[in-house]
Amino acid sequence: MIVSKPTLCLACQKEIEGRVDKVFCDAHCRSSYHYQKKKEEKYTLFKQIDLQLKQNRKILKHYNQAGKATVRKEILIKKGFNPRYFTHYWKNRKGDVYLFCYDYGYLSRTENNRSKYVLVKWQDYME
Repeated sequence: MIVSKPTLCLACQKEIEGRVDKVFCDAHCRSSYHYQKKKEEKYTLFKQIDLQLKQNRKILKHYNQAGKATVRKEILIKKGFNPRYFTHYWKNRKGDVYLFCYDYGYLSRTENNRSKYVLVKWQDYME
């Protein structure tokens, strides 16, 4: 007679009852195990870019409550803003190119030897 070793749940290490090929004791343990594994994985390049774009938008939105604002570049950079990541651009009649992170945009300017960003929110006339 062959006696099989009791198998342990991969998540909680409790003994599993039921089928021989079962690896989790319940749906909660299965979900928890896969969630933890996913958290430990390194982000793909696509995910890193997506996270940076979302962070850029969040920062732009925070500093642009009124629809248009001017903020020193160093302040945004310290908060985690990365100007190399944007979703699209818009060029006005003067030739200024605004870079956008979804619906919030920025234009790089230098005033009094200080780098600044002019922050704007996307408007219907920009199409």
